[in-house]
Amino acid sequence: MTSATPHRQGPQRGRRWLAVAALVTAPLVSLAPLTAVPAAADTADPTERLDDLRSDIDAILEDPALEGATSGVVVTDADTGEVLYSRDADTRLLPASNIKAFTGAAALEVLGADYTFETEAVVERRPGRGDVPELYLVGGGDPTLAETDLDAIAADVAASGVTSVGDLYADDSWFDDQRLVDDWWPEDEPYAYSAQISALTVAHGERFNTGVTEVTVTAGAQGNPVSVDLGAADGYVELDNRAVTGPAGGVSSLVVDRPVGTNTIEVTGSLPADAGPLVALRTVDDPAGLAGHLFAQALEDNGVAVKGEVARGEVPGEWHRPRVVAEHSSMPLGEVLVPLMKFSNNGHAEMLVKSIGREIAGEGSWEAGLAALEKALQQVGVDTSDLVLNDGSGLSRGNWVTANTVVDLLDSVQDASWYEVWHHSLPVAGERDPWVGGTLAARMGGTAAEGAAQAKTGTMTGVSALSGYVQGPDGAELYFSVVNNDHTGAAPRHVQDAIVVRLAEYLGNQAPAGTFTQREAGSGPGNGELECSWELTC
Repeated sequence: MTSATPHRQGPQRGRRWLAVAALVTAPLVSLAPLTAVPAAADTADPTERLDDLRSDIDAILEDPALEGATSGVVVTDADTGEVLYSRDADTRLLPASNIKAFTGAAALEVLGADYTFETEAVVERRPGRGDVPELYLVGGGDPTLAETDLDAIAADVAASGVTSVGDLYADDSWFDDQRLVDDWWPEDEPYAYSAQISALTVAHGERFNTGVTEVTVTAGAQGNPVSVDLGAADGYVELDNRAVTGPAGGVSSLVVDRPVGTNTIEVTGSLPADAGPLVALRTVDDPAGLAGHLFAQALEDNGVAVKGEVARGEVPGEWHRPRVVAEHSSMPLGEVLVPLMKFSNNGHAEMLVKSIGREIAGEGSWEAGLAALEKALQQVGVDTSDLVLNDGSGLSRGNWVTANTVVDLLDSVQDASWYEVWHHSLPVAGERDPWVGGTLAARMGGTAAEGAAQAKTGTMTGVSALSGYVQGPDGAELYFSVVNNDHTGAAPRHVQDAIVVRLAEYLGNQAPAGTFTQREAGSGPGNGELECSWELTC
């Protein structure tokens, strides 16, 4: 049985998202009711209250946004195990990013919350000082390896006595060389949510987006070309800039692309002369190559000359006792899970799958990782008979799950030693700080669910899901899963939110007086076909 408030950890290593978690640990306060529903959980006949709940969820699911759609919905009482509501609960549906809840749980089960990812700089032999003919930057699957970390590694290389390097190689052989899942849409490849997966990749920004560069486009004088800054990938990717500056007050038609099969950032269209800079995250081809490029710069900045080529390569197997001259350990997996789950980071999830495969089978591949992931879930107690996995992020349309399987996961993880770490990583409804609310930061604020619901979102074209927990002020808790498939138009987030708010009210939570109704609250930011974090709107 869990507590009435979300599980939280105290601050660790100064990480902002751990420190701000304290904002949501206060007990739920008494709030005025949102709509005409039972005023409190203990003032009506239990049978009548449950009948009313079921009728209300039925009514919510009649929303026109779900016309022609299939919705798997399950609500379970955490204390008794009673199924309070069920519709199409055993129908296999596409889960979108709800699959990350399974991936995160399996990673904690296999690797442990304290697991760290190692990155090393390696030379052939001792003493390995002065001018070394070859130096290898060896990736260990770190999803959070930043440019500052590469600089620290380079400084340690210099401190070890290395003054110059012949050839510099980026070694990402910890994982296999399959960069993308077989059924990911090629047209998604330029975008951060579909970045190539590599054991050696550089993470951008505080949310640690891997395999990308930040492209900034700035208008010039009308009729002149725009200015393009390629960010970290400057000098690594090519630039094809055919965009022009349009008249002030005009409409932007700017497009920033990376055509499939190229390592070229293509900028077309126009940007009004009075427009502010446009910033876009775009993927690069071969993230390990970018890591090698940036590491070469870091070595030069720290006084280590790079005389030869910078390329991809694997530490030679015939080397006898190679020397590690510098190394970097990532933050613990328990901390990595926060940006992964809060912001639905696809690259992180896939790197965890391959890390699981490497740990269990000695093979950093999707095939090995997904097989080990399923076995780990079974060890936790999850019935995986209706679970089909084709990736770890949910971007694949070859994943299948039932609402019952999701709720089974929510229940089974309760007894795991790492449960609080996993629970802490879930987005929290209505909490505006993105490191707490994540993809739910702009959803259900000002309702009975604010701060009382923690759940994983999931959104793709025609697919939307929300699954997690709702707590009541007296310690009662519900598990829920809502998986919508085959709807047209924007994701039916308002339907999911209305169900969760109704569950919060059923438990006795109330909303502030005079707040908007759930329908007026809307369906959250973005275009409704992607996770809001992928669109940089939350």
